Amino acid sequence: MSDTVISAAGLSPDFKGETIVPGDPRYDVARAVYNGSIDRRPALIVRPTGAADVIDAVNYAREQSLPLAVRCGGHSVAGTSICDDGVLIDLSSLKGVVVDPDRMTAHTQAGVLWGEYDRETQLYGLATPGGRVTTTGVGGFTLGGGYGWLSTKYGLTCDNLVSAQVVTADGRLVHASEDENADLLWGLRGAGANFGVVTSYELRLHRVGPTLLAGLLLMPNEGDDAVDIARACRDYVDQAPEELATAFGVILAPPAPFVPEDRVGTPYWGLVLAYIGDVDEGQEVIAPLRQAMAGALDVVQPMPYTAFQTILDGFSPKGWLNYHRGLHLSSLPDDVLASYLEVGRRIGSPMTQGVVFRHGGAISRVPEDATAAGNRDAAYMSHPIAAWATPEETEREMDWVRRFSAAFAPADTGGVYLNFEPGTDRSDVLAGYGSAKYERLVALKDSWDPTNLFRSNHNIAPTGWQPVA
Repeated sequence: MSDTVISAAGLSPDFKGETIVPGDPRYDVARAVYNGSIDRRPALIVRPTGAADVIDAVNYAREQSLPLAVRCGGHSVAGTSICDDGVLIDLSSLKGVVVDPDRMTAHTQAGVLWGEYDRETQLYGLATPGGRVTTTGVGGFTLGGGYGWLSTKYGLTCDNLVSAQVVTADGRLVHASEDENADLLWGLRGAGANFGVVTSYELRLHRVGPTLLAGLLLMPNEGDDAVDIARACRDYVDQAPEELATAFGVILAPPAPFVPEDRVGTPYWGLVLAYIGDVDEGQEVIAPLRQAMAGALDVVQPMPYTAFQTILDGFSPKGWLNYHRGLHLSSLPDDVLASYLEVGRRIGSPMTQGVVFRHGGAISRVPEDATAAGNRDAAYMSHPIAAWATPEETEREMDWVRRFSAAFAPADTGGVYLNFEPGTDRSDVLAGYGSAKYERLVALKDSWDPTNLFRSNHNIAPTGWQPVA
């Protein structure tokens, strides 16, 4: 698009970024998100070079009364990172990461993905709790809370958010930290998409790696023995040190080198695990799990932290249709565990999986009211991830997620993790934050975005706001 047309569209003549409109040969690729179920067509896509370009785009959307969406990595299952007939600010052009090993922090721009971030920080043997899929955007993940493999030891990603540069609804660039605009920082830590466009983040780092003891223990999901073994593993995990990161998983065995050829495509269950510390110590800590799962496919070994971070990447193909949930659990009782394995035997798509993350530790030590992120006392999170290739499979896969979710009803706290949730109405948002915290968030929204410009999200509507026809 020429500078003349940009000016006519209302963007500043000084705008330096890239613009894409319908009819541009780049348009369909530029508007695509990971969830192939989402098909939306913005009127204008902008890829900024920096905060000044973001301000131009925000001002343009506000002045023209256009819908506004913001995209970092594009993994949003609810499709909130794309809009129809409005402006999409695609932050993927902002890729800088600067590590300060003396301060134990990293400054990262908003378009960085977790695999890119980890590559830079691991040069120093440092890491921040981050996405369990490396193509997840640092920005959306952080602003929604951020449960990662390191979280039982070092907290949510948002707990490690030191400061941020934010473009506000009225087109200002402000700094949020504990000392400056602390109320805004509180909201960014778990509900941040509601308050502005964060152009850069300062994140706390921790000594991790470069080598961890990590990997998979997998067994056929067959018979009563599977339930008994899973219970023994659950009992151990419940009292294990917080350095041991774990997740139960049910899958169809992938065509991987460690899977016997005649078992590919059959139901398996197992544990994803990593010991955040010395490898030899980790061998001792995981020994009881190896003993309980004797005969399992054992691919737990010393590996680079960056390699472990890719362990679920193969189950996240871009463009497949997706439907997820993120349900907080008070515990993982025997009957629930048995129901979980049973529904795991009924997976249809080879990319569908059901994960149950063990939480607690550093996550639950942070007071509930210390950040916008809620439901910190949950012991586990149930995360069904349905991914399928064709529309003909849609009802089967969505029904599987419903049955999977129902299996956890006896332990379901009623709270949800909104980064994994497809629903965006008020009841969904209340389940993410709770009523008391929601009221505090509304007051914050009244201060920072009273016209609800930033509403393509799990929205916290300001007082008195009504949807635009």
